Amino acid sequence: MSLKTKIQGEFEQIWEGMLSDYVTAIAWSSQGKILAASSAAGEVVLYHSPEQQLVKYLVKYLVKYLQTSDGESINSLVFSTDGQFLAAGGQNGQVKIWRLQSEEAELITVLENNRTWVDRMDWSPTKNQLAFSCGRYVQVWNADTGNIETTLNFDTSSVQDITWHPNGESLAIAGYQSVKFWMSANWDDDPSVIPVDSTSLVILWSTDGKYIASGNMDRSITVLEWNDPNPWVMRGFPGKVRNLAWSDTPTKSGAPLLAASSVEGIVIWEKNADNWDSRVLPRHEGNILSIQFQPNTHLLASASEDGSVCLWNQSKRLLQVLYGANNGFSCLSWHPHESKLAAGGKNGELIIWSPGSRGQGFGRR
Repeated sequence: MSLKTKIQGEFEQIWEGMLSDYVTAIAWSSQGKILAASSAAGEVVLYHSPEQQLVKYLVKYLVKYLQTSDGESINSLVFSTDGQFLAAGGQNGQVKIWRLQSEEAELITVLENNRTWVDRMDWSPTKNQLAFSCGRYVQVWNADTGNIETTLNFDTSSVQDITWHPNGESLAIAGYQSVKFWMSANWDDDPSVIPVDSTSLVILWSTDGKYIASGNMDRSITVLEWNDPNPWVMRGFPGKVRNLAWSDTPTKSGAPLLAASSVEGIVIWEKNADNWDSRVLPRHEGNILSIQFQPNTHLLASASEDGSVCLWNQSKRLLQVLYGANNGFSCLSWHPHESKLAAGGKNGELIIWSPGSRGQGFGRR
């Protein structure tokens, strides 16, 4: 399905770039002036948006390669909350951290991890602390001191995911049969534990810090309200739950929306007085690899291996279908302040869309 008739606010492509291989991750800086992208070939690239465009409808980005192709995949790419640092990690076990100043980037640290694949990272929302996975362990590196602050042992399995609480006071780690919480004020204390029947694959805090969701291998979701020992468990997904997204705006109940994807299906969960109601968003015909709410709205974007990015108005109705990666999309990211959506493709495509613009980009690099 493709929307042929132009409608007010319809998203149009404004820019396209190209990496040499599968786009593994993309991320906007907190100010939205830089888009970072990484690839399975090992590239790490920055795209700077100039303060003023020379032509009104011609969007151009200044390109800076922090790392060229070396054949070893980069799988994690994250900006610090203040936009001062960018961290990347992947197949060779290294964690590289750049300090960003204006349009320049300085490599300040390379952390070696004995070729342990580093595929999960998260910066603290309140401090310049970077948490990253190393097999069964998570290390926390402090940018202010330049040292590893702690090493946390998940013990029962490799680490599947990590996420900081929005207030920065705790770090949650997912893995086999549990989600564990360490308090940053005293890393040596034993963690609190949420039991999971199978393996927790992905975890995510709501932006208000009130709820944490866990997508699980046994086709279920566990949702815990902070300080409530009794979680909700939602079942019936067609496969493993690989992707989660919280809206940052609440519904009438006061709780945010929760989106979850499994295989080619998306389910939206909305809290009522005592439970969570669900609705299915049917459209995709391939595995969904990324979902994300636009900031300050309930507009949901979903990227799939079927070669489409779908936009869901109020997380209910299909608003538009976007194309541009014939062999499938791999990741997406909303601009933090503007109505721009970036997505990466399996063949290396990088595309940015924006509503109501007339530019068609300037081709691939």
